[in-house]
Amino acid sequence: MRTVPPLALGCVLCAVAGALVCAAPAAGPTTPWPAVTLLAALYAACEHAGRCRVIGRRVPQGMGTFFPVLLAGAFLLPPAAAALVAVPGALLATSDRRPASPRRAWRAAQLALATWAAARVHAALGGTAAVSAPHFPYALVPAGAAVLVFCAVLALLDGAILAAAERVPLRAAWRGLFPRALAPVAVHGLAGLMMAVLWRSPYGPLAALLVLLPMYISCWVFAQYHRERAAHQATIRALVQAVDIKDGYTRGHSERVGQASMMIARELGMADERAEVLRFAGILHDVGKLGVPTRLLRKDGPLTPEERRVIELHPEYGHEMVRGIGFLGEARAAILHHHERMDGSGYPYGLTGSQIPEFARVVAVADAFDAMTSTRSYSRARPVDAALAELSRCAGAQFDPQMVGALVRALGQHGWRPAVTADEAAPQLPGPRAARRAAPR
Repeated sequence: MRTVPPLALGCVLCAVAGALVCAAPAAGPTTPWPAVTLLAALYAACEHAGRCRVIGRRVPQGMGTFFPVLLAGAFLLPPAAAALVAVPGALLATSDRRPASPRRAWRAAQLALATWAAARVHAALGGTAAVSAPHFPYALVPAGAAVLVFCAVLALLDGAILAAAERVPLRAAWRGLFPRALAPVAVHGLAGLMMAVLWRSPYGPLAALLVLLPMYISCWVFAQYHRERAAHQATIRALVQAVDIKDGYTRGHSERVGQASMMIARELGMADERAEVLRFAGILHDVGKLGVPTRLLRKDGPLTPEERRVIELHPEYGHEMVRGIGFLGEARAAILHHHERMDGSGYPYGLTGSQIPEFARVVAVADAFDAMTSTRSYSRARPVDAALAELSRCAGAQFDPQMVGALVRALGQHGWRPAVTADEAAPQLPGPRAARRAAPR
């Protein structure tokens, strides 16, 4: 408990107290304990399903994989009883992060409060009678309202604990939580409604359990997707670490180029999938340096024309290295062409204007911007305004003006924090190599 910030600990205690108050009426004689016990055991079993080898060793938490059980409880039980369904499973769930006990208590209280609120709204709108009859499509109205409230309470509490634990402004902590959670929770709400209707039907609870079969299948599919995505991230991390080890002067540069590329993509209104691939392109744009002799990358003096030609092969080396990695998609073209210039004087193929792939034009701007604004052992960072002025000056000849404008607008909204990417403990005087490397390329 000592590692929990006091404000976050207070948030946890308030949530636990609120959950206890909401669940207290369940101690009365009218609580349907057999249904509560069955649903609570079912949810607890589902919480541990990530250990199943068929589904996967671990299912990522926080995705609400088994919310249908909780929502079914909200549709079937009185509010106080519905609040109890999540408690055993949440308290017994494994936690990868420490301290585990406050995290389990928070999760149990959060789910109890969300389920209680959903059950109250569902009952207030006549949902209990609509499920028992059942009356369709009227039953969808109270169920939909309950799902909205369930999702809203989860988002509200998630933002509150994030603000308390990480000292994030509340507005920033809540931004986007509700829209991101609404779609999956709505799907789970439909499954929960199906469970509730079957539960009240002549077929009974056993038939309701069959609804979980497609949820287990979707869980397995999601686990496969998660593992594939983790493998992608591991592949990219390994390549970037190899480049950083070989060319220590630009350590961290790749990640920041990926970040700047993502900012440009969002300003241009790219779809999330393309923006993510563009981030990969920014991160991996210099992977071809693995094929360049280390002595050239670390040479202190000026390069000879022959040595420069060897270094200018790194985009082609990089393209060859990643050509077989299917998930990179358009990123491969960016790796190959990020040193092309709008006026055709770039390399490796001297493309001009729109002949240069869009991703490559974005990465070229992000690459130059970070090179100018990063403090390294051989040069000091330029101010952001000076770097943007230089990009604007070179727009049309070297850089795509649209991409430069998008970066200017994005930085105007979100700002930029330049980072030190080399050890400053032993500063070096800027020599020919430093001047050559600090200039926009």
